[in-house]
Amino acid sequence: MKFPKTISILLLFTIFGTTLPAQEVAKPDPIAIVKNCIAAMGGESFLRSITTLYSNMKTEMEGRAVNYITKELLPNKGSFKIVYKGRTVFQNWFDGKTAFETVNGEVKKADLAEFKDKFDRKNIFNELDWIMPELWTLEFLGEEKVGEKDCYKIRAKRKSGLVQLLYFDKESKLLLRDDKVEDINKNSFATTLYMAYKKYSGLTFASEMKIGDKDSSQILTVVELKINSDVSEADFRP
Repeated sequence: MKFPKTISILLLFTIFGTTLPAQEVAKPDPIAIVKNCIAAMGGESFLRSITTLYSNMKTEMEGRAVNYITKELLPNKGSFKIVYKGRTVFQNWFDGKTAFETVNGEVKKADLAEFKDKFDRKNIFNELDWIMPELWTLEFLGEEKVGEKDCYKIRAKRKSGLVQLLYFDKESKLLLRDDKVEDINKNSFATTLYMAYKKYSGLTFASEMKIGDKDSSQILTVVELKINSDVSEADFRP
């Protein structure tokens, strides 16, 4: 049977109009991408079982070899110190509500604005916070390379206003880059590149990273990482 030309054209539009939407590829779910990263790190239940984390990292500061020692206690307590030739040259403490730091060797109250991102933190690992919609809103932005790696790019906006751009390796599922947006109008970012990963007592954790911005940066290498040991409440008060 032959159809008139006008009817044939209408049929083609009807067919393609119903089939094309079905052929569109759905965007990846950003929460699922982060959950895949959590699984690659050791799994959600395992990460939630970690209540304290101790890290000792070596780096260079103004051409001098130094160590950065960080202690964290669930949900948001933390301390940080810089050690040079066995001597602590800087230290701060945050107990969840108040903060202190050393200034010229003296302990003083710190500006809480510097710790604003810690107040509503619920987990030691950012990845666990990112999948909490009451804390963060995630948006899938597409795919982009980090070095030679193909990555999913996600925009994460915290309820407090902080914006981060996250790049997850499509193959390993792990986070390869994290940009904290400091000034979107000036294209200003504080970037962390996660250059290598190792397994520490079951936890897959970045063993080498590069932090900083386009003007200055540092390479940090993990010397020691301890899970659920060598951290106590006393570590978060001077």
